[in-house]
Amino acid sequence: MQVSVLASGSKGNAVYVEMDGVRLLLDAGISATRIKKGLAAEGIDAASLDGVLITHEHRDHIAGLVTLSKWYELPIFTRRATIEHMSCRSSIPAERFHAIEGTFCIGDLTIDPFSIPHDAADPVGYRITGSSRCTLATDLGFVTASVQEAIDGADVLVLEANHDPEVLKHGDYPWALKRRILSNRGHLANADAAWALVRMKKRPAHVFLAHLSEKNNTPELAENTVEEILHRQGLDIPICMTAQDRAVHLH
Repeated sequence: MQVSVLASGSKGNAVYVEMDGVRLLLDAGISATRIKKGLAAEGIDAASLDGVLITHEHRDHIAGLVTLSKWYELPIFTRRATIEHMSCRSSIPAERFHAIEGTFCIGDLTIDPFSIPHDAADPVGYRITGSSRCTLATDLGFVTASVQEAIDGADVLVLEANHDPEVLKHGDYPWALKRRILSNRGHLANADAAWALVRMKKRPAHVFLAHLSEKNNTPELAENTVEEILHRQGLDIPICMTAQDRAVHLH
């Protein structure tokens, strides 16, 4: 399995997963040029992608989708409500969209979309299972019981660690935005990400901490917070920090 977090953060998100001969892009929230170059740096032609999975319709997850769709005739998989709420929907041929509900397959991979609590139309995370399992869970206000169940058993987990609540509360964001981020349909705090890892019955081999806030977090703060909680619980789980401006890879 190969996992490359091409970008992660409030300005744009895209994750590449290759497993059992199937190549998938999870979200296209950065420019198509950057996606193309990021994949090429790994020796991958973007035209060889088997599909694009979209988690929800916010711009930082779909910004590159129109151009990517013009360059390559890639199937796009997401919830029907997400398609309907996409600002760019009319710029993409309707036949490219594949509305998903429950479990579906692409090649030899089984893909389970699971609902996440976020302020979007019908947002999801994705659990991708083949010879290994990779799960993406970002943009969630809190870890529900169903999300906890969905992330369990992941060999590789891409998990949100968006902010430190104290940094956010004392920062310069307008209160309405602070309230949105802190709400149960906002974004996941560092400590909440750590406790989700603690509750996992099967520990992942690798964890990417993702979607870090530029203003309300730092990679060092996120990593230290999560590792301190894991250490106190006697757990040693390899943590890898993602970035907004560069790709982070696992081969």
